[in-house]
Amino acid sequence: MNTETTISQPPLVTKASNNAVEKKRDTKRIGIWVCSSLVVGNMIGSGIFLLPASLGQYGPISLFGWLITGVGSIILALVFARLTLQSAKNGGPFAYAQAGFGDLAGFFVAWGHWIAAWTGNAALAVAFISYLTVFFPVLKTDSLMAIGATMAVVWGLFFVNLRGVKAVGAIQLATTILKILPLLAFATIGFAYFEPANFADVNTSEESNITAIFATCALTLWAFLGLESATVPAGNVDNPRRTIPRATVFGTGFVAIIYLLVSISIYGIMTPAELQASNAPFADAAQRVWGSWGFYFVAVGAVVSCLGSLNGWLLIQAEVPMAAAKAGLFPKVFGKQDSRGRPVAGMFISTVLLSLLIMSNFSGDLVDLFTFIILLATLSSLIPYLFCSLASIMISVIEGRTSEIEWGKQLFITIFSFTYVIGAIIGAGQEVVYWGTILLLASVPVYVWARWQRKKS
Repeated sequence: MNTETTISQPPLVTKASNNAVEKKRDTKRIGIWVCSSLVVGNMIGSGIFLLPASLGQYGPISLFGWLITGVGSIILALVFARLTLQSAKNGGPFAYAQAGFGDLAGFFVAWGHWIAAWTGNAALAVAFISYLTVFFPVLKTDSLMAIGATMAVVWGLFFVNLRGVKAVGAIQLATTILKILPLLAFATIGFAYFEPANFADVNTSEESNITAIFATCALTLWAFLGLESATVPAGNVDNPRRTIPRATVFGTGFVAIIYLLVSISIYGIMTPAELQASNAPFADAAQRVWGSWGFYFVAVGAVVSCLGSLNGWLLIQAEVPMAAAKAGLFPKVFGKQDSRGRPVAGMFISTVLLSLLIMSNFSGDLVDLFTFIILLATLSSLIPYLFCSLASIMISVIEGRTSEIEWGKQLFITIFSFTYVIGAIIGAGQEVVYWGTILLLASVPVYVWARWQRKKS
């Protein structure tokens, strides 16, 4: 879950659309480079900056997790690129699931996407505070002060979002460059300080290699969340049937390479034990090789990155529930908008929930809290991914317009994406799956309530 703000998604425009509308939009169309930059910008956020600490207990074997997750994310990118062109409905993953499986599946996907958004925002807030300990060490030991600082940031950005898109956009513009520079430094210059001895013990956990790889796959997926929200509507893209799939896959592949290089580099600088004990792993690694200026430079980049991602996602967390409410699948309150068209009620409810999640778990180690929350957010995201991996075939079956060649492509993508999602769910662990299942089952009364409201109206 690592996005900046996304573009509002108008209805998709296919070849059969009105020619006059197409000509009007010619001047606004964007090409593959702009599309690719949107994908990259939407994924790189807080995950990569704190994940080395969460992965430290497993050691260099986590690099296999990064590699597998990178390939799996590219396959998922193909799934969403295909669905974007296949279904002309707005609403993202929930609309695709609804088109393929019906209202109940659409609701479960919308619910999972919503849970992933506000729990992921809680993780973003924790990551922000974790790197802020570089400048304010007291936040590392004083839980009460850390909670106060976290709440101040969360609700401060909530009110920034209320001021409108211009205020959000100003912060996003200021945070984009600073979050990428530290990663590029580690992906290139960092290898000059590489220590091969750090790779002597590949698996530093007490678990088997297979179990450790499954676990790291679930953790590293957090850094790729948001790839589906970065899929740009075909109506705004030049030659969408060619541009969107290429841009989505290229952007995801580029991010996967950056993540892998950065992870190899930081394991070459710090031992797994040192990473596990760090609240700001990249800042600590930078201090070791570049001194105090590198320490503070990287910490600033990480703080700014977390702040920018949280700023964007506080608005995004209410968008899918609003679309689902308008479709009659979520309670009406989530569909309420202010005079500027913002889903204020949904934003407020989501922000209250993420605040409660942070306060109920904010004791002890910041990295442990971050790890638990990102696994919960990742599991909630896997529900939409699971349905969407099969939705393309279901939509094709319903519409009866798939050739034998197309069936082969769809089956290949579906089998790999479905298998990858199941493996990631297994890797999340029993405790996370337990709580994730409870959150999913708790949604059934909400669905009944929404359908009752829909029938009544």
